[in-house]
Amino acid sequence: MTRYLVTGAGGMLGRDLLLTLDGRDVTAATRAELDITDAAKVRDLVEGHDVVLNAAAWTDVDGAETDEQGATAVNGTAVSVLAAACAATGARLVHVSTDYVFPGDATEPYAEDAPTAPINAYGRSKLAGERAVLGTLPDTGYVVRTAWLYGTTGKNFVRTMLRLAAERDYVEVVDDQVGQPTWSRDLAERLVALAGSGAPAGVYHGTASGQTSWHGLAEAVFAETGHDPARVRRTTAAAYARPAPRPSYSVLGHDRWTAAGLAPMRPWRAMLHDMLAVTPSGGAA
Repeated sequence: MTRYLVTGAGGMLGRDLLLTLDGRDVTAATRAELDITDAAKVRDLVEGHDVVLNAAAWTDVDGAETDEQGATAVNGTAVSVLAAACAATGARLVHVSTDYVFPGDATEPYAEDAPTAPINAYGRSKLAGERAVLGTLPDTGYVVRTAWLYGTTGKNFVRTMLRLAAERDYVEVVDDQVGQPTWSRDLAERLVALAGSGAPAGVYHGTASGQTSWHGLAEAVFAETGHDPARVRRTTAAAYARPAPRPSYSVLGHDRWTAAGLAPMRPWRAMLHDMLAVTPSGGAA
């Protein structure tokens, strides 16, 4: 029987990984139970597992701008330690990365092998983790880049829109950033499937099919939950300047799934519909 280790098990994606793995032999390591920057503890915990699903990460994008060293310790150095522990035991590692490794200036979907050039500290920290996995585990390491992730738990854009729909007459949402909203439940299912598929190691893009803007996503949330989408007004990223610059184009290509004999992930609107069906309206972050 395959033994799984899920790091970051208490987070949004980690919880969906545990749901997906229900009934299997799983060790769940939350942030409180495992500091992934502690090399000795990482090595001890990886021992005896066949697959490691790494959902632990520094996710505070703006915070990384003022503490890049801290972000890199979690997203880069700790991943290197995790990859080395997997190499020592023969475990497969599925590591979650981000669209932020790209500059966001493309006009067509980024291929898995497109040149990386992060424009913020968070992206640089995640790229360090990618390189550690690919360099240490060329045959048993998987890097899955995702983007615009949301879920039924935790702080995320979709749950925030649910709350604002109940609280405000209208909301202003950025319309000049484009990406692929992706439900963490769908991503979790894909990560587990990839780990057991026998597909070649390397980089995959774990995002929904299709694309939209943040404004388009907000409109869809309102429409799906019986609110008037006209209450969502357009604005620009410049009007909401934040410490870390964001890519304006975060659409990722999915050719590698097809090459590995696996179907790309489903359309973003279908994911959103199903997520909202199991999420209480108004009970948002």
